[in-house]
Amino acid sequence: MAEKFHIQMPEAVTSIIHTLQEAGYEAYAVGGCVRDSILGRLPDDWDITTSAKPEEVKKLFRRTVDTGIQHGTVTVMVDKTGYEVTTYRIDGTYEDGRHPKDVMFTPLLREDLRRRDFTINAMAYNDEDGLVDIFGGIEDIERKLLRCVGDPKERFGEDALRMMRAVRFSAQLGYDIEEETKAAIRELAPSLQKVSAERIAVELVKLLVSAYPERLRVCYETGLTAVFFPEFDRMMETTQNNPHHCYSVGEHTLHAMKEVPADKALRLAMLLHDSGKPQTKSTDEKGVDHFYGHAKISGQIAKTVLRRLKFDNDTTDRVVRLVTAHDVLIEPQLKYMRRAINRNGEDLFPDIFAVKQADMLAQSDFDRDKKKQELDELRRIYAEVVERGDCVVLKNLAITGSDLIAQGMKPGKQLGAVLKELLEEVIEDPSKNTREYLLKAALNREEA
Repeated sequence: MAEKFHIQMPEAVTSIIHTLQEAGYEAYAVGGCVRDSILGRLPDDWDITTSAKPEEVKKLFRRTVDTGIQHGTVTVMVDKTGYEVTTYRIDGTYEDGRHPKDVMFTPLLREDLRRRDFTINAMAYNDEDGLVDIFGGIEDIERKLLRCVGDPKERFGEDALRMMRAVRFSAQLGYDIEEETKAAIRELAPSLQKVSAERIAVELVKLLVSAYPERLRVCYETGLTAVFFPEFDRMMETTQNNPHHCYSVGEHTLHAMKEVPADKALRLAMLLHDSGKPQTKSTDEKGVDHFYGHAKISGQIAKTVLRRLKFDNDTTDRVVRLVTAHDVLIEPQLKYMRRAINRNGEDLFPDIFAVKQADMLAQSDFDRDKKKQELDELRRIYAEVVERGDCVVLKNLAITGSDLIAQGMKPGKQLGAVLKELLEEVIEDPSKNTREYLLKAALNREEA
């Protein structure tokens, strides 16, 4: 049952465990912190499981918070850091497919570990007993395999979000999902409907920013995307008979996500950048597929998907704008670059180039060298615009609305229109961005 295995725990965790043991209780670090320590990763947090009841835990520590006392969890505060200490428990009936209706405390560690989702998350540790690995977590780590504890249908039936967590862990760790576990996901995928959009979105983002974002393919293969992202299913089923492409829209998307940094907005932008292609597909007389206007439609679909999954407004806005701009044509000249920055948003650069590069690298080799040279040239021109400090937005114009009002111009739409016209002039010719020139030009416009 127990294997000698040393894990370096934080001093506070060791102290909490020893305090519980000295009072006659069992106590272990448990779950993800044990898994991550074995994998050589720095745990995000440390959870402790104990045979002590919540009221007994509270008597032993000076500062505690009742964070989930009805489920046996007390947070012990050490300095300003909280550590969750949870009584060994057996979960009651899961009536909503997410949470147990009630819990029963148990004196047995084995019973507590048995209720957990995956074997790699069902290990416990303390310095006296070493690693407690009843369900083969270490063996599965060695095999790089994700497997449910016990019957996977039971585990997923208890909490449908565990199906998304399975794919997410697979993507984060590069593990295969054990066949029986995957078959249970395929069978129970429709029950994901019981899970809130917010919880699905959290797992989706963790999957996308992982080392293997292409594991989203497993969500498609098992029917999970059909529940929360049916647009992706249509992408997977849309072919691209075009010299520039060698994959379906969906496979191109999976490859493109790997080619951008693991940033939430960038990975979401690549996930959604071609979501409008199924809707805009046409085939010419030579049998070549085209997707005219797909960027705009993709932006609209991106907004629909992100709102459905309850993403925050800032993320939604940035992703939609990146998706809409991903196919924008920028002529390799300074004035056209200034226009592109103005029209697409100063804050989107240089991310637009990262999106364009990922899109290109997930295409066929057709014209690859030429496309790369063109993109490198755009990056060079952008860097020159930045280095020169060229004005591309109203806030950097050499005059403001207040300056025009001081010259006798009335506030209102006309004043705003004049400022925009002056900005267009400055974007065309940055040398005109002087107070003297702009005031004179503004007054000339008003007289005209």
